[in-house]
Amino acid sequence: MVFVDLMNTALESPIKISIAEARDEVKRSADQWAELLKYGEALVGLYAPKGEDTQTPHDQDEVYIVSRGSGKFRRGAEVVPFVTGDVLFVAAHVPHRFEHFSDDFETWVVFFGPKPDERHATAA
Repeated sequence: MVFVDLMNTALESPIKISIAEARDEVKRSADQWAELLKYGEALVGLYAPKGEDTQTPHDQDEVYIVSRGSGKFRRGAEVVPFVTGDVLFVAAHVPHRFEHFSDDFETWVVFFGPKPDERHATAA
């Protein structure tokens, strides 16, 4: 697996994950998702659902960077079209999913920020 945990890697070392490596990891996964890089609370992966997006809301904010394909993105009651190169945002715990997407659809996923329980702990 390509997964790299930067907490255990010298930060001076160059790091690169190619789209080809990421695609290979997704092909090997059972859930159409590959975690590729993690640092602290940040996580980067590649997601390539086939047929239907069955994800549920997550505990962290997310940014999607569409690397291939097109379709529609639903965030709560909002629906927007997307194409390759678009960036989409969804806050933690907000229901969201990709709909009517092309067969070649894939997106980088970046989870970031503290999880909600950690946000409340630091605010106290």
